[in-house]
Amino acid sequence: MRYIITRSCLQEGGMRLLKYNEALFPESGPATFVDDRGEEYAVQIDRDQARVLGLGRLFHRHNLGVNDVMIVTALEAGRYGVETVVKPYAQAPAPQQRETVCAPTPETRRVVVSSTPHVREVRTQTVQAVPAASGPVPQPAPAAQTQVAPPQTTQPQPAPSAPAQTAATPAVTGPAVQASTPRREERAAPVAAQAQPVVQAQPAARAVAAPEVPATVPAVLGDSDEDHVSEFARLCGYRLEFPAPGLMRLKADLGPQYGYSVLLAASEDAARRPEWTGGNDDHHLLLCAESQRPAGYNRLTREALSALSEHARLAPLSPVDLRGYWRAGSVDLESAASVAELVSAHLAQRGTFSFVLLTLAQQPAHSVVSVPRLAERLGSGVNTAELHTVLDTLTRAPFLALTPLPGGQYLLRTGVGDLLGDLADYAQGVRRRVRTPVGAGHVNA
Repeated sequence: MRYIITRSCLQEGGMRLLKYNEALFPESGPATFVDDRGEEYAVQIDRDQARVLGLGRLFHRHNLGVNDVMIVTALEAGRYGVETVVKPYAQAPAPQQRETVCAPTPETRRVVVSSTPHVREVRTQTVQAVPAASGPVPQPAPAAQTQVAPPQTTQPQPAPSAPAQTAATPAVTGPAVQASTPRREERAAPVAAQAQPVVQAQPAARAVAAPEVPATVPAVLGDSDEDHVSEFARLCGYRLEFPAPGLMRLKADLGPQYGYSVLLAASEDAARRPEWTGGNDDHHLLLCAESQRPAGYNRLTREALSALSEHARLAPLSPVDLRGYWRAGSVDLESAASVAELVSAHLAQRGTFSFVLLTLAQQPAHSVVSVPRLAERLGSGVNTAELHTVLDTLTRAPFLALTPLPGGQYLLRTGVGDLLGDLADYAQGVRRRVRTPVGAGHVNA
């Protein structure tokens, strides 16, 4: 049985018993979960409250988060095996990219002055040694190190090695030239060619890093209520309108029978505008924080709005699915948790379909599928009704993978791998001919 972890599960340290998984826990009382490491976790099954409590330590040990998956299997009475699947987030590669950006900095350690044996450390020590030979320069500030370059052009005239330094100092003004020339200059004058790029390496790195700070400002400035509501409207199929400053209308264009509109106010000042009550909107809600309870207003909390958008990315949510929540009045995290159960049910159906397909993939093409044997191989994760629904779906277009036979058996007409390849080609062909209509999620000023 696949169970998708929600935010409320992490907060309560347990899992909910729904229609698709309550048969796995037939009785209330203590039980034991055993993970793939062999570690046991004592839990409490409460069928009256439809909860399995005591999973907080399991969540913590396996670093589970929202939308991660637990696969629970009944081993014996009161004992269950559990496997965890952590969702691969797209933001995970970001630290690796930062490491690769920072990785070239240790490469400057190769700038070791071979002609001066007493200096054999990293570039920072080399930076201190160069100004010490040329003249008195303050050490603490990197900006002072950049000012060392002009004096070096005047002092090195008496020394025979000075022409190499004077030739290297003009190249300091171009960081790109420095990066490409040190190896060429290293043969003729290794002291000057290696020391000068080190002097300029720290200021150049900071000069490049400085513009990155303003780059994060647009993300913070764009993180407004309008942006969150616009994203929610796009995901759920609403038309977004702005009738007045601070007011946002979510309009479901579903005809006179199913259509409705929701007017949102970003603040209480916006709710005092005449457009707040002058229109024909079905529902009026005030955007606020979860901890706020404004008197005289139905509320939509910003935390619930973010949670609903997150659920809509996992499984399709439509205005028809959400209308009951608008009718109830306020929409908060408790309402979003109820939507999470609906999304979990959708994902569970998708997981069941995938489980049956993967099991059928173990059979060759043009072989007979026995439903009882297939049910044995699936185990308790898929019940008989769900199995027959999936098999019946596979007999129809566009799958056409099974042909019904007398006696409740099926003929597997093609391998699952070839089936999925044909479906992918079919989907790509249809997608190239699809034109996105202008409608749901469109923003009107």
